[in-house]
Amino acid sequence: MRLLTIRDAFVRLFDTYLPDRVALERVFAQQNLRSVMGTAQVSGLLLAEAAGREIGVDLHTPTEVKASVSGSGRANKVQVANMVRRLLSMGDEKLLPDATDALALAICNAWRGGTGLGGGTRAKLSELTPAQQRWRDAESLARRNRTSN
Repeated sequence: MRLLTIRDAFVRLFDTYLPDRVALERVFAQQNLRSVMGTAQVSGLLLAEAAGREIGVDLHTPTEVKASVSGSGRANKVQVANMVRRLLSMGDEKLLPDATDALALAICNAWRGGTGLGGGTRAKLSELTPAQQRWRDAESLARRNRTSN
């Protein structure tokens, strides 16, 4: 029932705001399996809704988002929040961590021009960021390892 509620919220958001692109943070490693599974399920809902509406989706790694906003892929939450506030001329206004993450992802995607690795506009290899190139290479290696086993 929770997933249905979330899907209905996505439908309302898509109907209300009519996006032409969607950016999503690619979760690739986490210690808590339950959290990863929940995040993956919700991401799948968003990806399916966007695909059904023929809306391009760009996926960005957390490291790529941090690097885009702060200049360092190892920036901590406070550094990212400070840069988001600075980039958006928000002064000292405090944001919830999830709001900061969403704004950082939006800034990253805007600066990347919608060249994330998921659906939509497929970036030329020369346009991929170093983080995207490493991600592509890791996915390719994982596929090769699965087929050779």
